[in-house]
Amino acid sequence: MKRIAVLTDTNSGLTPAQAERYGVFLIPMPIILDGKTYFEDVSITPEEFYPRLAAGSMVSTSQPSPGDVADLWERLLEKYEKVIYIPMSSGLSGSWQTSAILAEEYGGRVLTVNNRRISVTLRQSVLEAKRLAEEGAEAEEIAARLEREGLDASIYIAVNTLDLLKRSGRVTAAGAAIGTALQIKPVLQIQGDKLDAYKKVRGIKAAMLTIIEGLESDRAGRFAGKPVSIRAAYTGSEETGEKWRLVLQSAFPDLAIEKDPLPLSIACHTGTDALGVGIMPET
Repeated sequence: MKRIAVLTDTNSGLTPAQAERYGVFLIPMPIILDGKTYFEDVSITPEEFYPRLAAGSMVSTSQPSPGDVADLWERLLEKYEKVIYIPMSSGLSGSWQTSAILAEEYGGRVLTVNNRRISVTLRQSVLEAKRLAEEGAEAEEIAARLEREGLDASIYIAVNTLDLLKRSGRVTAAGAAIGTALQIKPVLQIQGDKLDAYKKVRGIKAAMLTIIEGLESDRAGRFAGKPVSIRAAYTGSEETGEKWRLVLQSAFPDLAIEKDPLPLSIACHTGTDALGVGIMPET
């Protein structure tokens, strides 16, 4: 029997092909379009999702069902001694709380990690867990390290449209109308496990500069003296993502900036052409 299986959800930004390549396991996040549930990278693709979003489909998200999670755990436990499950941040979803209760029935063989990360920062934690497992670390040691280091990361994201924030009640209809007329772009931040407003600026160029200033502040302050990784993220076309990556690469020429599309479950809330970035100490 193999030692440790590392499991996460698609909010990590990992695709099924990437998960297979890295030797980790993946739970697809549910996406609800016009009342029908789809599963990311299983029953809906970005090529299918974004045209429907542009056409005005009603979108929302949900957490994986406890039954689906338990079924996957049990299949993994047939081959592995233990499972480390790293869902998206407990501050953004109920996935961790639900899974932590469920794990109590597995006699310590399933460890659910409240890593307090999402997207590119969660991706780093998942790959770190896999590396540590391959190096022989115990599951409990890995889980404790991920929880201890979970807050050592920042995410910034500039939202191109206020429409979906209006639908979710995070901004009023009047506020959304004014914001659209004035080309106001909210820049949001996850520093820890909560999504907070960072700054409101006018125009996408100002939003980019604001994000870069936030990254520079983190690098000089919270992560001073530490080698860091900066990873771009985006919704919509790869062209949008590549342009954003090049902006970041120009701002941080000493780093190798890579990019990932944001998960569709995040795009449900940010809309198309959102620009995100994560900064975290290298592991």
